[in-house]
Amino acid sequence: MVAAGRASLDLASPDAIVAKMREVAPAIVVNAGAYTAVDRAERERDLAFAVNAVAPGVIAEEAKRLGALVVHYSTDYVFDGGAAQPYAEDAPTGPLSVYGASKLAGEQAIAASGAEALVFRTSWVYGLSGANFLLTIRRLAAEREELRVVDDQVGVPNWSRALARATARVLAEGRDELRERCGLYHLSSRGSTTWHGFARAILGDVPRPRVVPIATRDYPTPARRPAYGVLATGKFERAFGFALPDWREALAECLRSPAEPVEP
Repeated sequence: MVAAGRASLDLASPDAIVAKMREVAPAIVVNAGAYTAVDRAERERDLAFAVNAVAPGVIAEEAKRLGALVVHYSTDYVFDGGAAQPYAEDAPTGPLSVYGASKLAGEQAIAASGAEALVFRTSWVYGLSGANFLLTIRRLAAEREELRVVDDQVGVPNWSRALARATARVLAEGRDELRERCGLYHLSSRGSTTWHGFARAILGDVPRPRVVPIATRDYPTPARRPAYGVLATGKFERAFGFALPDWREALAECLRSPAEPVEP
């Protein structure tokens, strides 16, 4: 296995991607890299599209040339959030932000390449390293007496390690067994909550800080977020024979786990 982190591969450079793919000549490529700074993407459109749209297309084109299988991750932000029930894979898309549009373009580039690929849409990814909601809430909780958190955006938190385990379980079936199941899937924990509910679950039953629910309009951001981003996972469960746990169960395991290593 070859792990190409930021230090060894610049996903904004198509030439670097081609060189790495031809050097390694992989049988399976898992692209977990992305530009995920949702608000900053509004002013860094070119970089967001380079990493989230162009790079997946280049990876897929090289994978097709090599006969390799691609695994790629996308997001609920490809939708406009106007739904009242979980989104199926074939639901109309309509991203509200540069980030969402760049991720949708990445999906489309992979499809256009003709490569054999598994594209997994997920949502609200968190973990014990990097920059994410869980670590932000923990940091702010140590600094403030009150946290004001949006309570009118509904989605599903997903632990990065649970997603990694699910991917490993799928890939354990072998490339040949997966060829007939290539396509787009929603990979997500069960249940749903709001950002406020997620924050309360992270902190548990503590008197401080106070976690105050607010409306999206009271916390303006450069990028618009979907008001609803729950993903229907039935297609994945039927294809691969298992489901991710409820988001609360995954969060509880995450909070019991040791810190994850930081990428060099």
